[in-house]
Amino acid sequence: MELTRTHNQALALAGILQATHLVDTVAHTGQTDPAAFNSIILSLFAFDAETPEAVYGGRVNLRLGLSVLRDILTSERRAEHQAALRYAVGVLHLQKRLQSRPDLQEIVHNRLRHAEKKLEHFTRDVSDIAASLAGIYQDTISTFKYRVQVTGSLQQLQNPATADKVRALLLAAIRSAHLYRQLGGSRWQLLLNRGKLLSAVDSLITTTP
Repeated sequence: MELTRTHNQALALAGILQATHLVDTVAHTGQTDPAAFNSIILSLFAFDAETPEAVYGGRVNLRLGLSVLRDILTSERRAEHQAALRYAVGVLHLQKRLQSRPDLQEIVHNRLRHAEKKLEHFTRDVSDIAASLAGIYQDTISTFKYRVQVTGSLQQLQNPATADKVRALLLAAIRSAHLYRQLGGSRWQLLLNRGKLLSAVDSLITTTP
């Protein structure tokens, strides 16, 4: 299936929502879906991907995000995804702020390159670099006055490993938000192009292995 711009925008939105859904899950339980977590974190290192689909290693890796996006667009189980949607809106705002700061963009890029080398040479477990990614988030995104306020289990949020995963996932969500903007996406399109987006999501889901 040849992907249109709307299909690609849907993939980027699914990337955002997969990350923010996992933020909500880990904030409450400390657990994540390993496959969904790994694929969305690895999108941070897709520096030279030629297509949006390639950023995620194929649409099969966005099953969770596409499902959440479909639920939101159809209002099915929407209440279940309120936190993920709220975080997604915050992420779009943070991405816009980051876009206006080339100095911070350069820091993020350089430190991601460093983390990529660590992943290649010292570990194969994406979770092992969560602390490095969280450090990038803290030193750049967290310097903005606006913050994404994550809610969940106090016990989990006070756990350093959980906090690292939350920040790493938010950084990955911002990467997907950047892709969404590159594809001409905006917050208004979620309302104005809802029908087209839903059609695109349905076709992506039905053609995903």
